[in-house]
Amino acid sequence: MNWDRLFDIPSDLQHSWLGLVGLHLREALLPVLAGLLISLPLAQLCVRFRWLYPPVLWVTTILYAIPSLAFFVLLIDYTGQTELTVMIPLTVYSLVVLVPAIVDGVRSVPQETLAAATAMGFGPVRRYLQVQLPIAVPAIIAGLRVATVSSISLVSIGSIIGNQGALGNLINDANIYNRPELAVNAVLSMALLALLADGTLVVVRLVLTPWMPRRVTRTRTKTSAKEVW
Repeated sequence: MNWDRLFDIPSDLQHSWLGLVGLHLREALLPVLAGLLISLPLAQLCVRFRWLYPPVLWVTTILYAIPSLAFFVLLIDYTGQTELTVMIPLTVYSLVVLVPAIVDGVRSVPQETLAAATAMGFGPVRRYLQVQLPIAVPAIIAGLRVATVSSISLVSIGSIIGNQGALGNLINDANIYNRPELAVNAVLSMALLALLADGTLVVVRLVLTPWMPRRVTRTRTKTSAKEVW
């Protein structure tokens, strides 16, 4: 293994290492964003009409069970060997995580809070956007963290259709050119991107939920120590 060539990217990929990183982030994060935009109204319908939630969950689970290769075969006649062929399945896969997360988060809002918002003149849409969603932020971010890390990992499968796997293409080239350091580069790069994306979402949650306790454990420990003395 030649570590000096760790970032020596083969010319057939038509990207530098940073170019592959940018491509990987685009192919991974845009589907999660699209999944979130689909999940928000869909989850609200499931909350409003409880009978709708089981069939929606069933459909999203069935779609998640479809292998990505089968998805590619179905889509390639319509979208060709493009990024879209990779991003559509990733969008669908994100729904199985995001829809339950949003539904559970919205349902966790106390009825007293909803009644107070209604008494203040909030309509259904305003109540959802200004009361239910902010309170459901921790659950939504938790779902986004799982969906994002999963999407960053699954992008690499796109290497089987016209080099659309971004950093995953390095694994394919590692076999072609007998350069195992390229596979190491791909694995470490994707792991680092997943950690950075997850950490960013944690920071976003902290910013969006200043009302949540930050040092509950430390406070309880100090209280217990005072009680002992």
